[in-house]
This record gives sequence, C-alpha cells and structure tokens, in this order.
Amino acid sequence: MTQPARVQLQIAEAARTIALQMLEERGRGAVLVGVARVDAALERLLQAILLPPQGSADTFFQPDRPLGSFGARITLAARLGLIDQPVEQALQTLRRVRNAFAHSTTTAILADPSHADRLAQAYAAARSNTLWQPPERILQEKVGGDGTPLDPALRDYILLITILVAFLEAAAQKLAPHPPAVVMGFTDLTQ
Repeated sequence: MTQPARVQLQIAEAARTIALQMLEERGRGAVLVGVARVDAALERLLQAILLPPQGSADTFFQPDRPLGSFGARITLAARLGLIDQPVEQALQTLRRVRNAFAHSTTTAILADPSHADRLAQAYAAARSNTLWQPPERILQEKVGGDGTPLDPALRDYILLITILVAFLEAAAQKLAPHPPAVVMGFTDLTQ
C-alpha cells in the first residue's frame, strides 16, 4: 500500500471512530463536545509546527495565555497557512455556534434556523470531501434510544466535526517544528 493510500485509510478509520463516538452525545452536549474535539485537534496541529518550549511546562495553550482560546488558535493556524480559508470559516462558525449554545438559557438545537444558516456553508464545503459519505451511511442507519432516526441536523454536525478532527490530526502527524530562517540575538542575527 502506498504512503498516500495508507494515510487516507488512517484518516477514514479515524473519521469512523470519531463519528461513532459523537453519537453518544445529543443536543448541547454534542455541540460542546464536538467543538472541544476540534479545538484539541487544532492545538495538536499548532504544537506540531511550533518549536518546543524552553524550560518548564508549555503554558502557551492554557486559558488566559496567548493561544488559550479557540479563536486565537484558529487565527494563528490560518496565518501560518496550516488551514485554508474554507476551513478557517468553518472553524469560526463552529466557535460562534458553540458560544451560542454555551450561553443559551433556553434549549438550543442545531436545526434552529440561526444555527442551520450559519453551518450550511461549512456543511457544503465538508460534503466535497470523499470521507463524508462513508460515515454518513453509518449515521443514517443509526437511531436514537427511542427508535427514531438520527436528526439530520445532528448527523451533518457530527460529519463536519468528524472531517475536521480527522484531517487536523492527520496534518499534525505530517508536520515537524519549523525553525525560523533568521534568529535575532542581542548582538547579531543568526541564520
């Protein structure tokens, strides 16, 4: 099996696992857990490209630190060219939906027009990925605990999370820290 084929197979298996794990969540929990999975994968992507910290533990990604928020991580990943514009937009959309769910005092659902409209563009972009269809078939067969089919809004959300996490994690595995071409010291510049 060629290296690209092996990577594609690993991504497909990771996508299947993520999709099935996400089925355990419903409603607000699905949104919050899904974005937490994406955020963790984005953090791993950034850690893969950044030089390791000098000295003690790496606090760079902790809350109230430079990369302690999902929004800051999205912006840096985009500025470093690690994600393209459609992925950046999808991540920003997920951030806004997560915030709306986290701060809602009423029952929030993905099928609500305000959330569905926000997510429509991200879903359309993710559907172009060949990995969308295999987990979609799996999820279409799944039913809730009450025997009803999985809500299409939740299914699409799970698939979006699945694609993003699988590809962010695959990209992180292919990256290595990238030292700068020039380093500034007090007395000179080194190359």
